[in-house]
Amino acid sequence: MRSEAMLWAERLRALEVGPVKLMEVCGTHTMAIAKAGIRSLLPEGTELLSGPGCPVCVTAAEKIDAALELAMRPGVRITTYGDMLRVPGSTPGDSLLRRRAQGAKVDVVYSPMDAVELAAAHPEEEIVFLGVGFETTAPGTAASVLAARDRGVKNYSVYSMLKRVEPALRALLRDEELAVGGFLCPGHVATIVGAEGFAFLPEEYKLPAVIGGFEPEEILRALCLLLRQIREGRPRLENAYPRAVSAKGNRLAQAMLARCLEPRTDSWRGLGVIEESGLQLREEFAAHDAEKKFDLAPRPAAEPPGCRCGDIICGRCRPADCPLFGRRCVPEDPVGPCMVSSEGACAAAYKYQDIRD
Repeated sequence: MRSEAMLWAERLRALEVGPVKLMEVCGTHTMAIAKAGIRSLLPEGTELLSGPGCPVCVTAAEKIDAALELAMRPGVRITTYGDMLRVPGSTPGDSLLRRRAQGAKVDVVYSPMDAVELAAAHPEEEIVFLGVGFETTAPGTAASVLAARDRGVKNYSVYSMLKRVEPALRALLRDEELAVGGFLCPGHVATIVGAEGFAFLPEEYKLPAVIGGFEPEEILRALCLLLRQIREGRPRLENAYPRAVSAKGNRLAQAMLARCLEPRTDSWRGLGVIEESGLQLREEFAAHDAEKKFDLAPRPAAEPPGCRCGDIICGRCRPADCPLFGRRCVPEDPVGPCMVSSEGACAAAYKYQDIRD
């Protein structure tokens, strides 16, 4: 008996619509697509690009540099997710892992609440959590700040690198040469913002948009729906992940986010400075804002020579197009963040040899 994934794969192959570029904007999708070899199942003329869906990858080098400088200050302990340890700043080889070897205090945590507990247990240190992520992780970061304030944990602060997906997609669509014909929308972000958070794609840009899950059959089904919309010439928003995503999203998480955070202009690797694309702590929570607490002022920083992570994130090229990919830049000795992160396009392509045209 054929599996559900095989059935959807057959349907996908039959949907030839001519040359078209589709884009996924979720790091989990990036890995799942590479692991399942989904690009090899696409019909002739259909290209699937990886967009700015990896939060570690889109974090600008200047923000990493600021975190590295902060890690070396006396009395400061950095807490972060594991992926961030090896992300280089503007200097090749310089990372939190290297700074830890030089004496900096850097801990990996599974949740920002773990960082709050660490701060409560060590009042003699300043505990700084590197808040990386999109709307998916932003509510948890906000919750940690609220918890620290309510418990009187004054030595806990957040260096916010949090980002919003919608402004990034709008910036991406201003690149006329990219010419994306439809979006596989991120299921995780949609659980928070709701399916309606991506309605602007068909309503304003007349582009097909499908919210997809993460199993191979779910991704294949979402891609089928995208190509059917293109073939019919009727762009719309479809939710192919209803078991997790509702129309309005998670109201409690949205309220938590709005209570503690507000949009700000922010810089993205590959996309530059985008208005209203970042999230910062509201003034009410300034005591827990690491940027203000430690007077951080990130300075513009250049990408490592030869690294094309910025172009890869924006779908302008594939990992194999980078002259460093698999040569100078490998998982054991990465040059750019796309090879470091567990959700990075280069890491996915290298691990699963997903380097097809």
